[in-house]
Amino acid sequence: MIGILGKVFNLSLLYAAFRSATPIIYAALCASVTQQANILNIGTEGIMLTGAFTAVTVSYFTGSWILGVLCAMLVGILIAMIMAVGSIRFGADICGIGMGINMLALAITKFLLKAIFDVNGAFAGTLERPIVPIPKVHFGFMDNIPFLDSLLNNWSLTEWFVIVLILVLQFFIFKTVWGLRLRAVGQFPEAAKTAGINVGAVRYRAMAISGLIGGLAGAHLALGYSSQFVENMSSSRGFMGVAAMYFGGANPALASVGCLLFGFADSIGARLQAYGLPSQFVLMMPYIVTIVVLAISMAAQLRTERRRQSPLN
Repeated sequence: MIGILGKVFNLSLLYAAFRSATPIIYAALCASVTQQANILNIGTEGIMLTGAFTAVTVSYFTGSWILGVLCAMLVGILIAMIMAVGSIRFGADICGIGMGINMLALAITKFLLKAIFDVNGAFAGTLERPIVPIPKVHFGFMDNIPFLDSLLNNWSLTEWFVIVLILVLQFFIFKTVWGLRLRAVGQFPEAAKTAGINVGAVRYRAMAISGLIGGLAGAHLALGYSSQFVENMSSSRGFMGVAAMYFGGANPALASVGCLLFGFADSIGARLQAYGLPSQFVLMMPYIVTIVVLAISMAAQLRTERRRQSPLN
Protein backbone atom coordinates (compact mmCIF):
# COMPACT_ATOMS: atom_id res chain seq x y z
CA MET A 1 0.00 0.00 0.00
CA ILE A 2 2.82 2.38 0.90
CA GLY A 3 4.53 1.56 -2.39
CA ILE A 4 1.40 2.43 -4.36
CA LEU A 5 0.99 5.73 -2.52
CA GLY A 6 4.63 6.51 -3.24
CA LYS A 7 4.05 6.00 -6.95
CA VAL A 8 0.91 8.14 -6.93
CA PHE A 9 2.08 10.96 -4.67
CA ASN A 10 5.52 11.84 -5.99
CA LEU A 11 7.25 14.86 -7.45
CA SER A 12 5.91 14.34 -10.96
CA LEU A 13 2.38 14.70 -9.57
CA LEU A 14 3.01 18.43 -9.08
CA TYR A 15 3.71 18.99 -12.76
CA ALA A 16 0.89 16.66 -13.81
CA ALA A 17 -1.53 18.65 -11.64
CA PHE A 18 -0.32 21.98 -13.01
CA ARG A 19 -0.46 20.68 -16.58
CA SER A 20 -4.01 19.46 -16.07
CA ALA A 21 -4.99 22.74 -14.38
CA THR A 22 -3.50 25.10 -16.98
CA PRO A 23 -6.48 25.09 -19.42
CA ILE A 24 -8.81 25.64 -16.46
CA ILE A 25 -6.63 28.51 -15.21
CA TYR A 26 -6.94 30.22 -18.59
CA ALA A 27 -10.72 29.73 -18.41
CA ALA A 28 -10.82 31.14 -14.87
CA LEU A 29 -8.83 34.20 -15.96
CA CYS A 30 -11.21 34.64 -18.90
CA ALA A 31 -14.19 34.64 -16.52
CA SER A 32 -12.46 36.76 -13.86
CA VAL A 33 -11.93 39.76 -16.15
CA THR A 34 -15.60 40.01 -17.08
CA GLN A 35 -16.80 39.26 -13.56
CA GLN A 36 -14.89 42.30 -12.35
CA ALA A 37 -17.24 44.27 -14.63
CA ASN A 38 -20.21 42.28 -13.25
CA ILE A 39 -20.60 40.19 -16.41
CA LEU A 40 -20.82 36.42 -15.90
CA ASN A 41 -19.11 34.87 -18.91
CA ILE A 42 -20.81 31.48 -19.10
CA GLY A 43 -19.71 31.33 -22.76
CA THR A 44 -16.12 30.58 -21.73
CA GLU A 45 -16.69 26.92 -22.62
CA GLY A 46 -17.78 27.77 -26.17
CA ILE A 47 -14.96 30.27 -26.67
CA MET A 48 -12.43 27.62 -25.64
CA LEU A 49 -13.90 25.00 -27.94
CA THR A 50 -13.98 27.22 -31.03
CA GLY A 51 -10.50 28.51 -30.20
CA ALA A 52 -9.22 24.95 -30.05
CA PHE A 53 -10.72 24.06 -33.42
CA THR A 54 -9.40 27.25 -35.01
CA ALA A 55 -5.90 26.69 -33.64
CA VAL A 56 -5.74 23.13 -34.98
CA THR A 57 -7.16 24.08 -38.39
CA VAL A 58 -4.80 27.03 -38.91
CA SER A 59 -1.78 25.13 -37.59
CA TYR A 60 -2.56 22.23 -39.94
CA PHE A 61 -3.00 24.31 -43.10
CA THR A 62 -0.25 26.89 -42.48
CA GLY A 63 2.29 24.83 -40.56
CA SER A 64 2.55 27.62 -37.98
CA TRP A 65 1.51 27.25 -34.37
CA ILE A 66 1.90 31.01 -33.92
CA LEU A 67 -0.75 31.73 -36.55
CA GLY A 68 -2.92 29.05 -34.98
CA VAL A 69 -2.74 30.73 -31.58
CA LEU A 70 -3.31 34.22 -33.01
CA CYS A 71 -6.34 33.14 -35.05
CA ALA A 72 -7.79 31.33 -32.05
CA MET A 73 -7.48 34.53 -30.02
CA LEU A 74 -9.16 36.54 -32.79
CA VAL A 75 -12.04 34.08 -32.94
CA GLY A 76 -12.32 34.32 -29.16
CA ILE A 77 -12.60 38.11 -29.38
CA LEU A 78 -15.24 37.80 -32.13
CA ILE A 79 -17.41 35.48 -30.05
CA ALA A 80 -16.98 37.63 -26.96
CA MET A 81 -18.05 40.70 -28.92
CA ILE A 82 -21.20 38.91 -30.10
CA MET A 83 -22.01 38.19 -26.46
CA ALA A 84 -21.15 41.78 -25.47
CA VAL A 85 -23.41 43.34 -28.11
CA GLY A 86 -26.30 41.09 -27.13
CA SER A 87 -25.89 41.80 -23.43
CA ILE A 88 -24.67 45.41 -23.27
CA ARG A 89 -26.32 46.91 -26.35
CA PHE A 90 -29.60 44.98 -26.44
CA GLY A 91 -29.95 44.00 -22.78
CA ALA A 92 -30.26 40.25 -23.36
CA ASP A 93 -29.57 37.88 -20.49
CA ILE A 94 -25.84 37.12 -20.50
CA CYS A 95 -26.32 33.58 -19.16
CA GLY A 96 -28.77 32.79 -21.95
CA ILE A 97 -26.37 34.15 -24.56
CA GLY A 98 -23.50 32.21 -23.02
CA MET A 99 -25.36 28.91 -23.06
CA GLY A 100 -26.37 29.57 -26.67
CA ILE A 101 -22.72 30.18 -27.56
CA ASN A 102 -21.71 26.93 -25.86
CA MET A 103 -24.28 24.89 -27.77
CA LEU A 104 -23.41 26.63 -31.04
CA ALA A 105 -19.70 25.96 -30.52
CA LEU A 106 -20.32 22.27 -29.87
CA ALA A 107 -22.46 21.94 -33.01
CA ILE A 108 -20.41 24.06 -35.40
CA THR A 109 -17.05 22.48 -34.50
CA LYS A 110 -18.54 19.03 -35.02
CA PHE A 111 -19.96 20.13 -38.37
CA LEU A 112 -16.73 21.77 -39.54
CA LEU A 113 -14.67 18.78 -38.43
CA LYS A 114 -16.63 16.66 -40.88
CA ALA A 115 -16.90 19.33 -43.59
CA ILE A 116 -13.20 20.31 -43.63
CA PHE A 117 -11.35 17.15 -42.60
CA ASP A 118 -13.98 14.51 -43.44
CA VAL A 119 -13.57 12.81 -40.05
CA ASN A 120 -15.75 12.26 -37.00
CA GLY A 121 -14.66 12.41 -33.39
CA ALA A 122 -11.08 13.63 -33.63
CA PHE A 123 -8.44 14.99 -35.98
CA ALA A 124 -4.70 14.74 -35.32
CA GLY A 125 -3.26 15.71 -38.69
CA THR A 126 -1.68 13.38 -41.25
CA LEU A 127 1.76 11.95 -41.84
CA GLU A 128 2.26 14.27 -44.80
CA ARG A 129 0.99 17.35 -42.97
CA PRO A 130 1.08 17.09 -39.16
CA ILE A 131 -0.40 19.60 -36.76
CA VAL A 132 2.36 21.87 -35.49
CA PRO A 133 2.10 22.05 -31.68
CA ILE A 134 3.19 24.81 -29.35
CA PRO A 135 6.87 24.11 -28.61
CA LYS A 136 8.12 22.98 -25.24
CA VAL A 137 10.87 24.79 -23.34
CA HIS A 138 13.85 22.61 -22.44
CA PHE A 139 16.59 23.81 -20.10
CA GLY A 140 19.73 21.78 -20.68
CA PHE A 141 21.29 22.64 -17.32
CA MET A 142 18.39 20.91 -15.55
CA ASP A 143 19.15 17.52 -17.12
CA ASN A 144 21.61 16.69 -14.36
CA ILE A 145 19.31 17.95 -11.58
CA PRO A 146 16.54 15.33 -11.26
CA PHE A 147 14.41 17.49 -8.96
CA LEU A 148 14.28 20.45 -11.35
CA ASP A 149 14.23 18.29 -14.47
CA SER A 150 11.05 16.45 -13.49
CA LEU A 151 9.38 19.54 -12.06
CA LEU A 152 10.23 22.40 -14.43
CA ASN A 153 11.64 21.04 -17.67
CA ASN A 154 9.80 20.55 -20.96
CA TRP A 155 6.88 22.82 -20.18
CA SER A 156 4.86 24.17 -23.07
CA LEU A 157 5.33 27.87 -23.79
CA THR A 158 1.71 28.52 -22.87
CA GLU A 159 2.20 26.78 -19.53
CA TRP A 160 4.94 29.25 -18.68
CA PHE A 161 2.89 32.11 -20.10
CA VAL A 162 -0.12 31.42 -17.87
CA ILE A 163 2.01 32.25 -14.82
CA VAL A 164 2.98 35.56 -16.40
CA LEU A 165 -0.65 36.23 -17.31
CA ILE A 166 -1.81 35.67 -13.73
CA LEU A 167 0.71 38.20 -12.44
CA VAL A 168 -0.11 40.73 -15.18
CA LEU A 169 -3.87 40.55 -14.60
CA GLN A 170 -3.40 40.68 -10.84
CA PHE A 171 -1.38 43.87 -11.22
CA PHE A 172 -3.61 45.59 -13.77
CA ILE A 173 -6.88 44.78 -11.98
CA PHE A 174 -5.80 45.88 -8.51
CA LYS A 175 -2.93 48.34 -9.06
CA THR A 176 -3.86 50.49 -12.07
CA VAL A 177 -6.42 53.12 -12.98
CA TRP A 178 -7.84 50.79 -15.63
CA GLY A 179 -8.42 48.12 -12.98
CA LEU A 180 -9.99 50.64 -10.62
CA ARG A 181 -12.44 51.73 -13.31
CA LEU A 182 -13.18 48.11 -14.19
CA ARG A 183 -14.01 47.27 -10.58
CA ALA A 184 -15.99 50.47 -10.15
CA VAL A 185 -18.13 49.62 -13.17
CA GLY A 186 -18.75 46.16 -11.74
CA GLN A 187 -19.59 47.24 -8.21
CA PHE A 188 -21.00 50.76 -8.52
CA PRO A 189 -22.01 51.42 -12.16
CA GLU A 190 -24.13 54.47 -11.36
CA ALA A 191 -21.34 56.03 -9.33
CA ALA A 192 -18.93 55.27 -12.18
CA LYS A 193 -21.21 57.10 -14.61
CA THR A 194 -21.34 60.07 -12.27
CA ALA A 195 -17.53 60.09 -12.21
CA GLY A 196 -17.48 60.33 -16.01
CA ILE A 197 -16.55 56.73 -16.77
CA ASN A 198 -18.02 55.25 -19.94
CA VAL A 199 -19.52 52.13 -18.42
CA GLY A 200 -20.38 50.51 -21.75
CA ALA A 201 -16.88 51.02 -23.16
CA VAL A 202 -15.28 49.51 -20.06
CA ARG A 203 -17.52 46.46 -20.31
CA TYR A 204 -16.83 46.03 -24.01
CA ARG A 205 -13.08 46.12 -23.34
CA ALA A 206 -13.46 43.58 -20.55
CA MET A 207 -15.34 41.24 -22.87
CA ALA A 208 -12.72 41.66 -25.60
CA ILE A 209 -9.88 40.82 -23.20
CA SER A 210 -11.89 37.88 -21.90
CA GLY A 211 -12.41 36.58 -25.44
CA LEU A 212 -8.72 36.92 -26.19
CA ILE A 213 -7.81 34.87 -23.11
CA GLY A 214 -10.54 32.32 -23.83
CA GLY A 215 -9.26 31.85 -27.38
CA LEU A 216 -5.75 31.38 -26.00
CA ALA A 217 -7.17 28.79 -23.58
CA GLY A 218 -8.54 26.81 -26.52
CA ALA A 219 -5.31 27.13 -28.46
CA HIS A 220 -3.34 25.82 -25.49
CA LEU A 221 -5.78 22.94 -25.05
CA ALA A 222 -5.41 21.87 -28.69
CA LEU A 223 -1.77 22.71 -29.42
CA GLY A 224 -0.08 22.83 -26.00
CA TYR A 225 -1.93 20.34 -23.82
CA SER A 226 -2.39 18.01 -26.80
CA SER A 227 -1.78 18.08 -30.56
CA GLN A 228 -5.23 17.35 -31.91
CA PHE A 229 -8.85 18.41 -31.90
CA VAL A 230 -11.47 16.16 -30.32
CA GLU A 231 -15.20 16.83 -30.34
CA ASN A 232 -16.15 18.61 -27.10
CA MET A 233 -12.51 18.52 -26.01
CA SER A 234 -13.06 21.44 -23.63
CA SER A 235 -15.01 18.86 -21.59
CA SER A 236 -16.54 21.38 -19.14
CA ARG A 237 -13.20 23.03 -18.38
CA GLY A 238 -14.83 26.37 -19.10
CA PHE A 239 -17.47 25.71 -16.44
CA MET A 240 -14.75 24.58 -14.03
CA GLY A 241 -12.96 27.85 -14.71
CA VAL A 242 -16.13 29.78 -13.85
CA ALA A 243 -16.44 27.75 -10.63
CA ALA A 244 -12.81 28.52 -9.77
CA MET A 245 -13.47 32.19 -10.52
CA TYR A 246 -16.25 32.17 -7.92
CA PHE A 247 -13.96 30.35 -5.49
CA GLY A 248 -11.36 33.09 -5.86
CA GLY A 249 -13.83 35.97 -5.87
CA ALA A 250 -12.76 36.98 -9.41
CA ASN A 251 -9.21 37.42 -8.11
CA PRO A 252 -6.84 35.93 -10.73
CA ALA A 253 -4.35 34.53 -8.21
CA LEU A 254 -6.96 33.02 -5.89
CA ALA A 255 -8.97 31.63 -8.79
CA SER A 256 -5.82 29.92 -10.06
CA VAL A 257 -5.44 28.20 -6.68
CA GLY A 258 -8.94 26.81 -7.14
CA CYS A 259 -7.94 25.52 -10.58
CA LEU A 260 -5.00 23.65 -9.05
CA LEU A 261 -7.48 21.73 -6.90
CA PHE A 262 -9.15 20.51 -10.10
CA GLY A 263 -5.75 19.64 -11.53
CA PHE A 264 -4.78 17.59 -8.47
CA ALA A 265 -8.10 15.76 -8.48
CA ASP A 266 -7.78 14.91 -12.16
CA SER A 267 -4.13 13.81 -11.91
CA ILE A 268 -4.62 11.71 -8.79
CA GLY A 269 -7.68 10.04 -10.30
CA ALA A 270 -5.80 9.21 -13.50
CA ARG A 271 -2.99 7.60 -11.51
CA LEU A 272 -5.29 5.64 -9.24
CA GLN A 273 -7.05 4.24 -12.32
CA ALA A 274 -3.87 2.31 -13.10
CA TYR A 275 -4.31 0.55 -9.75
CA GLY A 276 -7.88 -0.59 -10.27
CA LEU A 277 -9.95 2.50 -9.54
CA PRO A 278 -13.00 2.36 -11.86
CA SER A 279 -12.84 4.85 -14.70
CA GLN A 280 -16.27 6.20 -13.75
CA PHE A 281 -14.87 7.48 -10.47
CA VAL A 282 -11.93 9.06 -12.27
CA LEU A 283 -14.30 10.93 -14.58
CA MET A 284 -16.40 12.01 -11.59
CA MET A 285 -13.58 13.48 -9.51
CA PRO A 286 -13.18 16.89 -11.23
CA TYR A 287 -16.93 17.47 -11.08
CA ILE A 288 -17.11 16.47 -7.42
CA VAL A 289 -14.33 18.94 -6.69
CA THR A 290 -16.26 21.58 -8.69
CA ILE A 291 -19.34 21.07 -6.51
CA VAL A 292 -17.28 21.18 -3.31
CA VAL A 293 -15.43 24.33 -4.40
CA LEU A 294 -18.68 26.08 -5.33
CA ALA A 295 -20.32 25.05 -2.06
CA ILE A 296 -17.38 26.39 -0.04
CA SER A 297 -17.21 29.66 -1.95
CA MET A 298 -20.98 30.24 -1.79
CA ALA A 299 -21.01 29.50 1.96
CA ALA A 300 -18.17 31.97 2.49
CA GLN A 301 -20.02 34.65 0.49
CA LEU A 302 -23.23 34.11 2.47
CA ARG A 303 -21.33 34.37 5.73
CA THR A 304 -19.74 37.62 4.59
CA GLU A 305 -23.10 39.08 3.56
CA ARG A 306 -24.68 38.15 6.89
CA ARG A 307 -21.86 39.87 8.74
CA ARG A 308 -22.34 43.01 6.67
CA GLN A 309 -26.07 43.02 7.32
CA SER A 310 -25.75 42.27 11.03
CA PRO A 311 -26.93 45.18 13.22
CA LEU A 312 -23.90 44.65 15.44
CA ASN A 313 -21.72 45.86 12.54
